Amino acid sequence: MVLIAHLSDLHVGESDHVETLMQGISQINRLSPDLALITGDLTENGYYTEFLRASEFIDMIEAPTKVVPGNHDSRNVGNETFEELFSSRCGTITNSKNTIKAICLDSSEPDLNYGKIGRQQQHWMEKEIKDAKFKNQYVIIVLHHHIISVPKTGRERNVLADAGDILQTLTKNNVDLVISGHKHVPYVWKLENTIFSTAGTISSFKLRGKDINSFNTYNINDNSLEICLNQVGGNKIILGEYK
Repeated sequence: MVLIAHLSDLHVGESDHVETLMQGISQINRLSPDLALITGDLTENGYYTEFLRASEFIDMIEAPTKVVPGNHDSRNVGNETFEELFSSRCGTITNSKNTIKAICLDSSEPDLNYGKIGRQQQHWMEKEIKDAKFKNQYVIIVLHHHIISVPKTGRERNVLADAGDILQTLTKNNVDLVISGHKHVPYVWKLENTIFSTAGTISSFKLRGKDINSFNTYNINDNSLEICLNQVGGNKIILGEYK
């Protein structure tokens, strides 16, 4: 079994939510995941000082970790700071046994809320998917913006500008799992042979209804996937089981 932790939307700088974020990170470390994947909005405004503080929290995660930027991270020239601290806005990471490959994309646009992958990054993604399939690896696509509209989040405004093209590529190539954040609402879909999963926010106070801060975990076995919502300081809830 491989355990993946998926956290999103830290929004460091939004308000004093250090205690909640620290509690969430402690929960993740107790689970000892094989990988931790962070789907953007590390900061509230993309300021350099916010990035420095966010990187300190991320360094506390004991698992191998990969981060992609969100729309808030690309404000105020934050895209340049992101590269300085995290080396690249896209890339790949594998687990220690090389059976899982996470392909991480930058869906952010400077100072804009909507997302876009773009043709060049799409071609790179397709190449990485093909390589992973050749090696019989389990493929996870990691990005900030959702590709499918999320229920209970109001009028749709910020789905990927090129969502249709990206969605076609993912389903055509039978990508195993696609994970994102952005809307602060956890939800799961299955479209053809691909599972799509959004995470809530691990520490922002911008929550809907009775939602509380949370992160997702993915238990990946040879023939099954279990997706769980882990409330910070609360319950563990199964969002979906697939075989």
